[in-house]
Amino acid sequence: MAQLLDVPPGLRGVAAAETAIGDVRGGEGFYHYRQYDAIQLSRQRAFEEVWCLLRDGELPNPRQLAAFTGRVAQARALPANVARALPAVAALSTDDQPLQALRAAFELLALDRHMLPWIDIDDAALDDQAITTAAVFPTLVVALHRLKRGQRLIEPRADLGHAANYLYMLTGQAPAPARARALESYLTSTIDHGFNASTFTARVVASTGADLGSAVIAALGALSGPLHGGAPSRVLDMLDAIDSPGRADRWIRDTLTSGGKLMGFGHPVYQTTDPRNTMLRAIAEELGSPRLDLAVQVEQLALRALRELRPGVPIYANVEYYAAIVLDAVGLPRELFTPTFAISRVIGWTAHITEQARHNKIFRPSARYVGPPPMASDPLPAAPQPPQVGAGQL
Repeated sequence: MAQLLDVPPGLRGVAAAETAIGDVRGGEGFYHYRQYDAIQLSRQRAFEEVWCLLRDGELPNPRQLAAFTGRVAQARALPANVARALPAVAALSTDDQPLQALRAAFELLALDRHMLPWIDIDDAALDDQAITTAAVFPTLVVALHRLKRGQRLIEPRADLGHAANYLYMLTGQAPAPARARALESYLTSTIDHGFNASTFTARVVASTGADLGSAVIAALGALSGPLHGGAPSRVLDMLDAIDSPGRADRWIRDTLTSGGKLMGFGHPVYQTTDPRNTMLRAIAEELGSPRLDLAVQVEQLALRALRELRPGVPIYANVEYYAAIVLDAVGLPRELFTPTFAISRVIGWTAHITEQARHNKIFRPSARYVGPPPMASDPLPAAPQPPQVGAGQL
């Protein structure tokens, strides 16, 4: 029998695979995509450029970028069979099931595209599936949202970037450049973030040789868990409950002393300020938001209370905190906050799926058994006999 290695619960700190896509250095408050600072990319590069970087390993030149953006734009439209089936998915779902609805809708697309196990297709076909998947996610999210409200679907526009087109399909109006750029920076900053639960889930499923659609659907399932994907909308709910700066300190301390959680605080990797949160606060200041002043004061008071009530525990605001302010400021309703995160993270998932396919080794860890010892030599107890039923008892 192979010797088992003792590892931390949840595999914390265990390197389960190798990747060239990116990394998170939590103690430094830094993360990167390939060889580039992810925050600098988010602020200075277009979303599609960074998508190319994760896909191809290098930033595209103008000709390559034009070809890629054209390819993405063509892949945004919903197949007719999928579009006809979406009203049923929208009717079955509720606003508190956004990722479940997206999961069901994407399954229809995977069926329509006849996605086969990657082990049975070539690299070009897998790449095409990856691009189609990420390109159509915004279309599916907005379609479900509008159908749920009895609104007609708005066809995607090929002349708009990924973020701008998402906002356009939601309202039918081309967004102001500042709003589109703010959303683009948010999306870029959340494309990938180490071996988080959903990314790891996608790679585990891909390691079996399964189709890309199955790996993405599994990742969506992992992201739907509140301990992973969370929900930036809960930050707004918290700010609504606090209501005013004068109520903030008492509300925060009452919540912490009663064992409650502050929404948008804490991260399993960062022991310092989350760099995404710092960037998003700056974007919120540039956009302007009626919630921003309250958010800033709540953050300051929360950090002070955490230092007093949780001494020695490095808890800071995470990406969700100011993401909530930014997403609200660009005009997204709260029920779309988590699906919008999925629109970004699916780029990372598909990059990891294709990387897993290139260097595959199936994941097959062991578990340490802690149940009662087996009775190796004792016979099993006699099975209970069913009662006899006589003819008059039928």
